[in-house]
Amino acid sequence: MSVLRVMGTETEYAVSQAGTSHYQPVQLSFDVVGAAASAEQRHIRWDYRQEDPVNDARGTRLDRAAARPDMLTDAPQLNITNVIAPNGGRIYVDHAHPEYSAPETIDPFETVAYDHAGDRLMLAAARQASHITGHTVVLHRNNVDGKGASWGTHENYMMRRSVPFDDVAGLMTAHFVSRQIWAGSGRVGIGEHSETAGYQLSQRADYIHAKIGLQTTFDRPIINTRDESHSTGEYRRLHVIVGDANRMETPQALKLGATSMLLWALEHAEETDFDMRGLIEGLRLADPVGAMHTVSHDLSLNAELALEQGGTTTAWQMQVRLRAAVYAVAAIVLGTDTAGEPAWEDRQTRNIMAMWGQALADTAAIRHASADERLAMRDEAGRIEWLLKWQLLEKMRRRLGNTAWNDPRLAAIDLSWAALDPVRSIYAKVESQTERMVTDQQLDQAASAAPQTTRAWLRAELVRRFPAEIVAASWSHITVRTADSLRNELDATYGNASAAQSTGFRQCDLVSLDMSDPLRFTQAETAQLLEQANSAAQALDAIAGRS
Repeated sequence: MSVLRVMGTETEYAVSQAGTSHYQPVQLSFDVVGAAASAEQRHIRWDYRQEDPVNDARGTRLDRAAARPDMLTDAPQLNITNVIAPNGGRIYVDHAHPEYSAPETIDPFETVAYDHAGDRLMLAAARQASHITGHTVVLHRNNVDGKGASWGTHENYMMRRSVPFDDVAGLMTAHFVSRQIWAGSGRVGIGEHSETAGYQLSQRADYIHAKIGLQTTFDRPIINTRDESHSTGEYRRLHVIVGDANRMETPQALKLGATSMLLWALEHAEETDFDMRGLIEGLRLADPVGAMHTVSHDLSLNAELALEQGGTTTAWQMQVRLRAAVYAVAAIVLGTDTAGEPAWEDRQTRNIMAMWGQALADTAAIRHASADERLAMRDEAGRIEWLLKWQLLEKMRRRLGNTAWNDPRLAAIDLSWAALDPVRSIYAKVESQTERMVTDQQLDQAASAAPQTTRAWLRAELVRRFPAEIVAASWSHITVRTADSLRNELDATYGNASAAQSTGFRQCDLVSLDMSDPLRFTQAETAQLLEQANSAAQALDAIAGRS
């Protein structure tokens, strides 16, 4: 049993123009993404033909004619800018926001490094956009504007398709509702429009309105059913849209790691005879959407949540039961050591399980502490983001004569917490008080080089070595030109899944490689073949032949 699996993140950034309230966020987003593209790589298309946004994990398909236009992500605007980042990730415009999608990684700590490396790439792009346009473009890593708008930070996990999706939905609902107590990033304002003065655990919670669904931008569900694996048929991608854009590394790593461990338990429950269905039914909430809001609004962490089968529970108790279930499955599969601890297979798993235990201890202490005692919880605040932000805001509130939580000065601090530019960021000033999972050197490395143990390495390396020859890329495919076709032009709709394409290219002008298996095409597997190749087409032919 291991926390290791293919995972990745997507982060949409709030974008604004300093010094004015009159700006076009869409144009600013294009300015930022355009500034991230080098002249040598600007022509590379994103290949949307492998995307399938209307495929539902519950075994159905939404009729495209019935889908809202913003759901059809495989049919983007023509000439939309997509950039393959130096680390194999993707930078692009998603609706009215610039977005960074991190490259595929295989452990939560590596994922945190590549996720937060995106902040460095996006900050550099914003600064370049400011230089080009002559006005200061500002980015914030957050999820809400407090006035009704919300944008996403998503998690993605590769898991076995053999697990019944109803079980996935049931267990993950309990987890996503309850993990807010240690994963929330904190928010000033309660309600989508901050209708009620106050402070809550999660930025995203108030914008969740459905239990399950295919959509991501309206009536947002706890469980998203979009079934695009970007992998082989053996696996599905669990696409998670309920999380916050954490600035702190500890809750980010634990959010990824604990979710991965629960998915592992689901994948192995049947072979261990563990009563997973019993666990799921025992944690099934009477009103999961309401519980999502209740947990976020409850700073005491003691709110009673009604269960479908009768009785009540709390978010803390739910997390205790979930962690205990992982231990139970692991003990059967792996055996235990002399201390009764499962024989975890790797350091990353041991660390995540220890962090999960520490998070439960931290939140137990918070539950039993007064407001004054919470203000002095230095260690706990170094691991729990909403608490550290609350301490900062509560101290300010008291200095201002116990001002109400709707004081705009508090909202300004909340916004400044999320600013990417260290000059504007309050978080940058308190980061030294937090527990770090990765070093600044590791972040620099993650911004400039792809993970070596997934297909992201080959994607990034092909773009680096042969930029002029790359036609289009996606998570699972890459297409290159042959040497004889470099002077020809592609049709403007190339790569658009729903457009009728009439390219003048002959079939022999393009070479594509199917990279559906994210654990193949690694540095170890392909580096030598790349060294021996004189062109991208030659490299792909050699790699395909090896396959």
